[in-house]
Amino acid sequence: MSGKITNSTPLARQERTFLRFSVGQRWEHAILLLTGLVLLLTGLPQKYRELSISQDLLSNPGQIFLIRQTHHIAAIVLSLLVMVHLARILILMSRRSLPGDLLPTGQDLRDAWHMLQYLLFMRKDKPKFGRYNFEQKVTYWFVFFGIALMGISGFIVWFPVQATQFLPGGVVPAAKLAHSTESVVMAVFIVIWHIYHVHIERLNLSIFTGHLSEKEMRDFHEKEYERLTNRPEEGK
Repeated sequence: MSGKITNSTPLARQERTFLRFSVGQRWEHAILLLTGLVLLLTGLPQKYRELSISQDLLSNPGQIFLIRQTHHIAAIVLSLLVMVHLARILILMSRRSLPGDLLPTGQDLRDAWHMLQYLLFMRKDKPKFGRYNFEQKVTYWFVFFGIALMGISGFIVWFPVQATQFLPGGVVPAAKLAHSTESVVMAVFIVIWHIYHVHIERLNLSIFTGHLSEKEMRDFHEKEYERLTNRPEEGK
């Protein structure tokens, strides 16, 4: 999240907002969301062929070819997105300007324990979070390594002959199992963990709008709010 603070003027009341995600980051998320959905919708019927809906979709060679081609195109787009994301990270590292907010730290473990105590009514206060809380870091790194695993295994399954020129033949069925299993795990994780924490527990639309209101900043990213405003919360 950038330290930039902006002002919006709904009607006659002025409300301060904080820039959470840049335009580039929002486009990355949109493409990730779209390609992930396409990969899921075209991959699951191939994994669960015994289901009636899968048999309808894969009822003839033409439809099988179309679904596989769509799956492959989405995989290529996602791979390009990952390369752009990694290139941006490398550029920021070369400029010594890469923020470390998403790196796991010991504070995340303490925050998780603090939150567990709060949920069990052992503490009255929630932990104070900075730019990203431990839940958001878990989401980022789970998706990051999940995409890496699915990408490597997916290209092995896509190009088995080329892969077995350098790797033993058993790697192909292993990659197929890893690819399909990880896709299901990823889908379950996103639906149960990510969507709940972001859109059900509270309606957080900052990845689409780019901004958080001052109230949201104070409630969910209190440490970051204090840093940006250079003053502690009143009464704290």
